[in-house]
Amino acid sequence: MNELGATPDRRVGKRLLAAFAGAVLTVGGCQPVPVHFDPLSVNGRDGGGVTPSYAALMRIGEAARAGGDYSNALSVFRRAAEVAPQNPEPFVASGDTLLALGEVNQAIVAYNSALARDGEDRPALQGLARAYLETGRPELALAPLGRAAALHPNDPKLLVLLGVVEDVEGRHQQAQSYYNQGLKQAPNDPALTVDLALSLALSGNCPAAIAMLQPLALAPSGTAQERQTLALIYGLGGSLAEAARLGRLDLDEAAVEHNLAYYQTLRAMTPEARDRAVRSAGLIAPRPNSS
Repeated sequence: MNELGATPDRRVGKRLLAAFAGAVLTVGGCQPVPVHFDPLSVNGRDGGGVTPSYAALMRIGEAARAGGDYSNALSVFRRAAEVAPQNPEPFVASGDTLLALGEVNQAIVAYNSALARDGEDRPALQGLARAYLETGRPELALAPLGRAAALHPNDPKLLVLLGVVEDVEGRHQQAQSYYNQGLKQAPNDPALTVDLALSLALSGNCPAAIAMLQPLALAPSGTAQERQTLALIYGLGGSLAEAARLGRLDLDEAAVEHNLAYYQTLRAMTPEARDRAVRSAGLIAPRPNSS
């Protein structure tokens, strides 16, 4: 395995549009002439044209990732790492992309590679913490988060991750302290708002949770995730009719009925068992916009 977290055969499988695969042409009856097509080369041939700069590679990778083309983005970020091997940025970008692909262990390798180049790189520390949370090992996330928070104590992105760690461990009051601290720095931040509301609900304060999340979830810009988290909170509070109404905004009837049964099951559990159930269902997790 290389330091960007890919075994050689897997890495070949993810090359950008077969960038390094060869095609064969026969010219005038002579021996086959290998021609390698490389979309990152100006004229499309290996050994010709202008090699893209590091900045250009990073822009290409970011554009591919923004468009959901994670495999191609990963290949470009790896090439950028070859161009600037001492820069942590392409390693962080590779880690973020690997997380999006669900390759958590490889992402951890990539983030650690970034930290080997700059042990105080904030995006690398955040990414490593998110990766550890994805593996269900919140205790490991505390080390990189602690290092990052010591350098940037009021960073909302760090505070939401610290809150998630505390919620996963069942320490909801401490989690809420982090979320509230983050909201002082970034009022109305969606990730902080959603996670604070869910934390309040899990600690038994559903009315406060609803008051916190309702304006965000029911706004025209509200997302399905926000609405269904609000539905969950109504369900935990016993308001199943309102939970069903919200569910039907985004889900079919079968899914709504399934969720209502799940909410009732959660209500019947002890607080500790409910925390474990919510954790195993992935409801307490880093939000996509918290990275």
